[in-house]
Amino acid sequence: MSQPETIREIRDAVRGRVRSASDVCRVALDRLEAVDPSLHAFNTVTRAQALDRAAEIDRDFDRWRDRPLVGVPIALKDNLCTKGVRTTASSRMLETYIPPYDATVVSRLDAAGAIVLGKTNCDEFSMGSSNENSAFGPVHNPWALDRIPGGTSGGSAATVAAGITPLAFGSDTGGSIRQPAAMCGVVGLKPTYGRVSRYGLIAFGSSLDQIGPLARTVHDAAIALGVIAGADPSDATSAPEPVADYAAALTGDVRGTRVGVPRRLLEQGVDPQVARAFNASLHALAARGAALVDIELPHAKYATAVYYLVATAEASSNLARYDGVRYGFRATFGGPAGPHDAAGQDALRTMYARTRENGFGAEVKRRIMLGTYVLSAGYYEAYYLKAQQVRTLILRDYAQAFELADVVAMPTSPTAAFKLGERVADPLQMYLADVFTVSANLAGLPAVSVPCGFTTDRLPIGLQLTGKRFDETTLLRIADAYERDTDWWQKVPEIPHSLEVSK
Repeated sequence: MSQPETIREIRDAVRGRVRSASDVCRVALDRLEAVDPSLHAFNTVTRAQALDRAAEIDRDFDRWRDRPLVGVPIALKDNLCTKGVRTTASSRMLETYIPPYDATVVSRLDAAGAIVLGKTNCDEFSMGSSNENSAFGPVHNPWALDRIPGGTSGGSAATVAAGITPLAFGSDTGGSIRQPAAMCGVVGLKPTYGRVSRYGLIAFGSSLDQIGPLARTVHDAAIALGVIAGADPSDATSAPEPVADYAAALTGDVRGTRVGVPRRLLEQGVDPQVARAFNASLHALAARGAALVDIELPHAKYATAVYYLVATAEASSNLARYDGVRYGFRATFGGPAGPHDAAGQDALRTMYARTRENGFGAEVKRRIMLGTYVLSAGYYEAYYLKAQQVRTLILRDYAQAFELADVVAMPTSPTAAFKLGERVADPLQMYLADVFTVSANLAGLPAVSVPCGFTTDRLPIGLQLTGKRFDETTLLRIADAYERDTDWWQKVPEIPHSLEVSK
């Protein structure tokens, strides 16, 4: 596979009339049709709409010329509402749902001149760490088709890694943008909580979810953030913080910046090849003029437990709306009837139960049950309240760390991509894959994953940098400086076009 184009290259070619938006769109769609049978990265492809949109841009070019994403093909995670286009959250519960409105992020991308090619496969309702929980089958990693792409935005990460689009969007509740970015060898950015509107995002954990870009380069991620960031009257949790010119801030100069390293946290559980790549990335930043400082995050070891208490509690509340009455899947009363099915309230309860039993997958049901348990009257204080208290301590740890450092560096994931099916039977082992990513969500901090190496099996490894609240400018500047001195982001997988992988 030749080197895929970046957002900037495509945009400049369209602006200069070197290529038309229609030409760019057709090439991207042809690439999608060639490789997606092997990847299963898309749930829905909007070919006709994409070509119509490209033709519209070409016809009225003067109107679109100066838009930041003019003619750029993109993909959207299938939990972002799109008016008139099926939005499933990769769940049978929403298999036929067609939203009557666009998410705010989608509206802003449309106004920026982007062309949506389709909706990407993900873990059901964004619950998982491997993209194996989709009701429509798993996504396959472009670097090794027998491996996971990372979850839950695995379809979006695979799309960018495979060169289908230079930009895709995901949502990050506990690492769901950064982890697949690391495992697929692309850049993934989780903005500060409140930096990007969540209006139109199908909710999992309302105090944790944040939408962000996956791209080939840090510069591309900076352009994308500038498009989608900013306050939104439709989302009370969006912040009125000013939106900077993130791309203009990428000067390559990181002299005097301080990179905090929580070395005690990294002493155990990190694969040796990941540790070597991480240490090499620190040396590269130091060579650029950044100072490496040791920091402590004493409560980070509790972050995974805290996250799964808070996230499941919020999930049980958010998913209560899927009852078969208002919208989405509704179970029929076929088959053996219960003794009270004919009587009003009992019939309604039966419909609720059958709808949720048949509409939700195993992982979603597991999290609903856990969340309902920790919110129950007898256990609320012992579990949920205690988790929120420790969450506050994690936030304080980062506040103290940022007195010494501008960003905190860790591996994105303790291992490279593991094999499909390898951890399905062990949910706890699966959950531990998020050990380095969940703290940023609990604390509401921005974090980015950039490629920093490969294993001997040619599997990508990611470097994670976490920044101060609403300081994406510094975070991206340091990540961009590292990227300038390495060529990991330029590596591309060779995907066999003719290989049809079972879905």
